[in-house]
Amino acid sequence: MTALQNPEAIRHFQSLCDACQALADRYHGPSELRLYADGYLHALRRTAVLDPIAQRRLEELVDRWIMDPSSFIGPNGDLSTLYETGRN
Repeated sequence: MTALQNPEAIRHFQSLCDACQALADRYHGPSELRLYADGYLHALRRTAVLDPIAQRRLEELVDRWIMDPSSFIGPNGDLSTLYETGRN
């Protein structure tokens, strides 16, 4: 995995991880998580908060992380319910 060394990039990655886990807890699927992450990364690009190298490394890490089901746990901590339809 690409290591993040920029403290600001690490904070953004942690924020994105927390937000995506919260979405997974509410039964949002991988495509919805991807859409959220793409929007988050796009906003970072537009605001130029990170230098281009840190931005690219963050995007590469998110690309691998978001599509790996082992990155998330299901609602109530149950991996077997991850991405099941149980929306309220």
